Amino acid sequence: MLKIRTWNHVFIRLKHSKTHWSQAQKKQFAKDRALENFDDFYGQVYGKGWKSIRIALLSEHKYMALVNQFGDNEQTVARLEAEGAINVREVYKARKRNMTESNQTMFAKDRVFKMDQKIGVFAEQQQRQEMEKIYHNDVPDSGVSFEKNEVGEAKTVDYKKSLNRTLHDDTEMDYQRLIDPSTGSSSLHEFIPATKLKGMEDYVPESDHYKYYNTNADFPIKIEMEHNFEIPENLDIYTYERCNTSQFEPPRTSSTGVLSHILLDGASILPALALDVQPGDRVLDACAAPGGKSLLLLQTLRPGTLVCNDLQESRVNRIKKLMNSYFYDFNERWRKNRCFITQTDARDLKEYDMYDRVLVDVPCTTDRHSVMENDNNIFKPGRVKERIRLPELQAAILSNCLKLLRPGGSLVYSTCSLSPVQNDGVVHMALSNVFNDTGLTVTVKDLSLVMQPFSDLFKFAFPNTLKYGQLVLPFLPTNFGPMYFCKLQRNT
Repeated sequence: MLKIRTWNHVFIRLKHSKTHWSQAQKKQFAKDRALENFDDFYGQVYGKGWKSIRIALLSEHKYMALVNQFGDNEQTVARLEAEGAINVREVYKARKRNMTESNQTMFAKDRVFKMDQKIGVFAEQQQRQEMEKIYHNDVPDSGVSFEKNEVGEAKTVDYKKSLNRTLHDDTEMDYQRLIDPSTGSSSLHEFIPATKLKGMEDYVPESDHYKYYNTNADFPIKIEMEHNFEIPENLDIYTYERCNTSQFEPPRTSSTGVLSHILLDGASILPALALDVQPGDRVLDACAAPGGKSLLLLQTLRPGTLVCNDLQESRVNRIKKLMNSYFYDFNERWRKNRCFITQTDARDLKEYDMYDRVLVDVPCTTDRHSVMENDNNIFKPGRVKERIRLPELQAAILSNCLKLLRPGGSLVYSTCSLSPVQNDGVVHMALSNVFNDTGLTVTVKDLSLVMQPFSDLFKFAFPNTLKYGQLVLPFLPTNFGPMYFCKLQRNT
């Protein structure tokens, strides 16, 4: 007799490892968060122009070559020119000669500033989205919800106020927080303020970042056109013409033992040149690492003294390594007489009224790095609070550095961010803070006229998106930046 044997099959779904492509696609990396954030914010700020900026930001970077005059500079210049590179100084001079009076008067008019409303609308949208996530329901634009009380009358519940109130303090919402035990503890999330939920004690709303942007002046402010700008004759900076995507060769070791040239983001030369250092000036680079702008300033041979400062030891070591690569006997000759490297928080520098020129290239969201690399990315989940409070740090650094200037001295503030909050917003906040604290006033130097001869090499943002400074936008034919810079002169 045949026996029929039955088989019971148990199907087990095996999960792919974390490194498998199907799992990697599901994971959101820091650079993905950055791009998502930029799409929302910069899409609102720059409108239709964001699409071209975005493409350039995600494309290969373009560089300029600063020739080291302490190497075999004549041979380096000949080699670069043989490869088709052009001298930035000569381009600037030629373009400046061709500027007509109509070009110049165009920049002398008052700016039409239209950024406040855009950022205000975006900040409100962000705040609304955050409240909807917290309360799991639709929140009206006003942030106010109408519900009925025991007797059927309409009762107003202000959700915005509830974010900062406790259960006992908020009498408006106490009635709505009565929970039927049968519903379970999960209902608590719908009624208890977000700041009191377990695990949210350190919660910082994303919208707080945009609240730093405020251009309502509560201090005297003067904006005047800047006419003084030059590229020193002994400074050789090379680039390729517009739409030429050729790459520079890596630096070579010269006969003196130092490197022949250094590759820099082309836009990064502008803050250092706008500083307009004069022979014998005492200069501070407050946030100097990795040291490219400091190196450019030293190559002009103009600073009587240059102090290169940064906060972290690792960053200070990067400055030292860079300087030793481009100056022979740097530790013996330069560090004893002309260039000093210090490690201090720029907010704690106390050399008040001592510097003729100060460069303040503050820590920022480093937009190009943020959308291209995951390492050291400020959009990592663990760095949310740091990123949201960046404007506060930037304004504190700028405020203190303004006090380091002697009367009549100049400062250039810069970031490599497209964010109006970190750019004009921080400048405005710092000017307000330093005036309210010390009574110090400054004159904003409008650089739009002296930057006009660079229009063939850089794409600058339209004046109606900026109130104080200049902004180089990433743009495929001239893919430098982003780089914001603003020149301030301390009043006597």
